[in-house]
Amino acid sequence: MIRSTKITIFRIRKPQEKSINDELQWFFDSLGILGNRDKNKSCFRTVIVLLKNLRQGDGLTSDEIAERVQLSRGTVVHHLHSLMNAGVVVSNRSRYMLRVENLKKLIDEIEDDLYKTMAELKQVAEEIDKRLEL
Repeated sequence: MIRSTKITIFRIRKPQEKSINDELQWFFDSLGILGNRDKNKSCFRTVIVLLKNLRQGDGLTSDEIAERVQLSRGTVVHHLHSLMNAGVVVSNRSRYMLRVENLKKLIDEIEDDLYKTMAELKQVAEEIDKRLEL
């Protein structure tokens, strides 16, 4: 099975106010993680719960997350799948957690993923160019 990760980066103006909530919203919006359809901020709230749980290191079940964000388990599972597809969340024995222990490391890992993907694309492009005699 091929594992894919969707990497989306948006260049968005940083918030003028220095509130942690606005900066976190900007951070995750810039990574394309939350999406335009997150009108009631349910995905954002899910990410915040996982972020707050980082110190425990054992992850949370979808039921625990749903209880903390006061959403249905189905909605939380939907967001968790999106976050896993984005490479931000991992699952271990039905427990979900952010893939790394802090946001800087998250950016470092996403950057590594991006560089690896670009290197693969470049290699394939060169091979195609040679076959097409370009």
